[in-house]
Amino acid sequence: MECDYGVKDEYQAIESRRGWQPLFTEIREKSANFSIAESKKVANRDLNRYRDVNPFDHSRVVLRRGNCSYINASLVKVQAVERTYILTQGPLPSTVSHFWTMVWEQNCKIIAMLNNTIEKNQVKCHTYWPVGTHTNNMLTFEDVQLTVELVEEEHKQNYILRTLRLVDLDNEEVRLVRQYHYTTWPDFGVPTTPSDFIQYLQDIRNTGGLGPGTEEEPIGPAIVHCSAGIGRSGTFCIVDTALVNVKELLLEMRRYRMGLIQTAEQLRFSYLSIIEGAE
Repeated sequence: MECDYGVKDEYQAIESRRGWQPLFTEIREKSANFSIAESKKVANRDLNRYRDVNPFDHSRVVLRRGNCSYINASLVKVQAVERTYILTQGPLPSTVSHFWTMVWEQNCKIIAMLNNTIEKNQVKCHTYWPVGTHTNNMLTFEDVQLTVELVEEEHKQNYILRTLRLVDLDNEEVRLVRQYHYTTWPDFGVPTTPSDFIQYLQDIRNTGGLGPGTEEEPIGPAIVHCSAGIGRSGTFCIVDTALVNVKELLLEMRRYRMGLIQTAEQLRFSYLSIIEGAE
């Protein structure tokens, strides 16, 4: 991971004046405010996990197959580093087939899951993947003509890597998707140190699955989600792009999905991770 040491100077200046909360407040106040009319339609309201986290109309992902075109997910583009992400909420029981439709239609190869399904005794995300082997290793979604099969599950130090096989029942096309499930990141908080997270991110980067691929074999955007798809997910994207002017980058990303990075602590952790990843 490469990074200009201007980030380190910027971090030290903010740290010395205890300026994380003022900087976070400034970013929040300057963030773009676009239409969210589609998410507020009666038919779509129950498809949102949180009432106050909605995709902007201009950057939302639109589904094509099945009888529902809406999903709480946003295409976030960072032109300077040729990165495109899909940031989305943790699926609800009623939106699991929509989620896998998005994975298929957008040709996604990587899912970065940054939350646990239950946190602080609350359900934060439905278990949207097959959980076992043999009889429990496949999910079938008749409404969108897709199956999802668990091929392999590997337990790493801070994350679980699941290899999943998707099949289009209409034409029997098969694709493999890898889900990197980070298991030690607290909601609204940050990991204890950046090093474990940097290793997780580097493992994902090493697959080449963050795109854009080649002309012969293009790769769709990586799907990044936590519970709301803004706090931990926003932190992941900021650190991956690792640009010097983090404030301007975050403001640019917030043009595509509201509220990315939810706390001053997460903003500070982003800087620390960028610095550590460059050393």
